[in-house]
Amino acid sequence: MSQDSYILPDLQSSLLCDDVRQERNGKFILIGLFDALVFPRVPATLHHLCLVNRWCCGQGVFKQHSRILLPDGMTVLVEGKPVDVKLPESEATATSVEFFMNVGIKAAGTYWVEILMENDLKLRYPLKVRVVPPQGGNPNQPF
Repeated sequence: MSQDSYILPDLQSSLLCDDVRQERNGKFILIGLFDALVFPRVPATLHHLCLVNRWCCGQGVFKQHSRILLPDGMTVLVEGKPVDVKLPESEATATSVEFFMNVGIKAAGTYWVEILMENDLKLRYPLKVRVVPPQGGNPNQPF
C-alpha cells in the first residue's frame, strides 16, 4: 500500500461487556454491557471480560493494543495482544473484539482502560470497581 493511501483511523467506540456473539449476517451482539464492576468483596476474579472497539475513517492495516491499568494509572493489570485492524478504504469500518480471562481484581477503585493505535493513545476511560456486600447474605459466599 502506498504512503498516499495510509490514513490513521478514528476510534468510533469502545465498550466493555460480559460477552460478544456474532450473527451470520456479521452483526455483533454485546451481552452485559457495563461501565462499572461491583463485587461483594475483593480480592475477586472477573472470569470473562470483553472489550469491543469500532474503528472508522482510516485506510490501511494498523496495530491496535489495549490494556487495563490499576488505580495508580500506570501499572498494567491486563493487556491484550496486538490486533490487526484492516480498513481497505476510508469509508470502511472494523470491529475488534478482545477477550480477557480470569482478571484478578485486588482492590476497589478507578481502573483505566487504554486503547492505542500504532503505539499512540487514542482513548483512556475509567472503569470503576466497587465493593457492595450482599444484604443479609454471607460475604464469603461465592458469586
